[in-house]
Amino acid sequence: MHPTIAEILRDHVSLSIACIDRLYVNGYLPRLQTSGQLCYFLGEHLGYPIPSPALLRPIHDRFVREVEEFAESAAVPLVAFRRGERKDLVAARHRARFAGDDGVVFIGVAQERCRSFRATKRKTPRGSVSFEFSRQSVFVNHYYFYVHDLEWGPAFLKIGSYVPYPVKLCLNGHEWVKQQLRHEGLAFESLDNGFLSCEDPERLQALCDQLGPDDLQAFFDRWSHRLPWPLSPEDRAAGFEHRLSLWQVEMSLTHVFDRPVQGRHFFEQVIRDHLDLGRPEQVSLLFPQRLTRRTPPPPAGYRTRVITTGVQPSLHVAYKRSHVKQYFKEQRALRTETTINEPTDFFLTKGLHQLPTLRDIGQRINRTLLEVERTSEHCVLSQDQLDRLQQPTRVDTQRVPALRFGDPRVMALLAALCLFRLLPDGFRHRDLRADVATLLGLNLDTYPPGRMTYDLRRLRLKGLIERLPGTHRYRLTPLGLRAAYFYTKLHLRILRPAWAALAPRPDPIPRPLRLAFDRVDAEITRLVDQAHLQPAA
Repeated sequence: MHPTIAEILRDHVSLSIACIDRLYVNGYLPRLQTSGQLCYFLGEHLGYPIPSPALLRPIHDRFVREVEEFAESAAVPLVAFRRGERKDLVAARHRARFAGDDGVVFIGVAQERCRSFRATKRKTPRGSVSFEFSRQSVFVNHYYFYVHDLEWGPAFLKIGSYVPYPVKLCLNGHEWVKQQLRHEGLAFESLDNGFLSCEDPERLQALCDQLGPDDLQAFFDRWSHRLPWPLSPEDRAAGFEHRLSLWQVEMSLTHVFDRPVQGRHFFEQVIRDHLDLGRPEQVSLLFPQRLTRRTPPPPAGYRTRVITTGVQPSLHVAYKRSHVKQYFKEQRALRTETTINEPTDFFLTKGLHQLPTLRDIGQRINRTLLEVERTSEHCVLSQDQLDRLQQPTRVDTQRVPALRFGDPRVMALLAALCLFRLLPDGFRHRDLRADVATLLGLNLDTYPPGRMTYDLRRLRLKGLIERLPGTHRYRLTPLGLRAAYFYTKLHLRILRPAWAALAPRPDPIPRPLRLAFDRVDAEITRLVDQAHLQPAA
């Protein structure tokens, strides 16, 4: 018999590490984002009477010339990426030949789309000339500086060659931690962009937790002054300096198994139980936001994909512009990975200072997914717990009605508690009421607030929910989550499919379950006859 998810994570994990993984960071010029700011830059700052687009060509040419001179003087390869070529593969080949501890590995050039300025020439009635600028999509050359940094290891900066000179950084939190371990002399074994083992796991996790916004800013400051830059030192000193914002943040939780087979067992259990994580109410357990008219579901809906490459499965759950991925990494580890592509999905700004908050959200999502997988698989109730739910009880002087299995209202109530959007930050009276009414097939008028209040009282006094202190919100208790799963799974997966077999057969074709019950019924009748029992008058 295969072990359960809980047993695998408890007994067969040799290392568990939570760490920021990949980071994509935008660099933008706050003072060069509008046509008015561009006119100020060309006119007031550079001192030209007419802000003409022709003034941007010398800046572009100077930057390109400095890149070429830098590549020649530092003996750094300057590579033109071909269309459709995977840049990561090109970078891997060049990195394999790089022997230094710090420096530029190579420079890549690619023509890519960006939002830039186009000028429209205008003539006044007196014959004078002016230009109007508008933001449009254009194709321009971008320069990829692939570097090896003393603090961050492998990384790259991408710099646009045309105004407003966009910059992107690609960093990896695991690589940053590896560099810190090397500085401290701690031995470790790598697992791609992760860890297979470490001589001091506690210090390893502490370093993972230390990575913060200052480390990202220090990297940018260091390399933006070492590399060729579109704007001159005088421009930068005048305030035309890039500001960083978060574009994509990946948070990973890695469990290294003591034996690879445990990873297969884990996914067999997960895939069996969690093909429907992408339903709207459920996916929000992983992305804890309440859906409103201002935050409608995406046009294509919420998606769950279970992908198998060869024999290696992976589970993908999407929400808005972010997603969770769970996969078997290098035959050794379970990687649970949350990628936040848009911080505003969680009502946060994109500033670097939000990195700790996004890390907390991502790690909570990762751990919540694993906890749901554990609880969903093992949702058995003890006899005492089941009796407490099935029978009326007393709490102090209050009588608490039963929550009997099979009662339509009770089943709808507990099924609604399984909706993931109600779990992480609690739920309110009106949230649960709408879902229960839907499951009962009623409108809100026929399931009034008073009935919902009565049902919430039953749930609370039975210990299935608890009120968050100082609020009118509730959250599920561990018992509540198990009970909700137990009732719902028993009804949906066992009893409901068996109703047709228990009912009189509509056709002469027997069902296996119906035949089994017929045999049981015949055996009971035979025993009754042998005992000469008579029905009561």
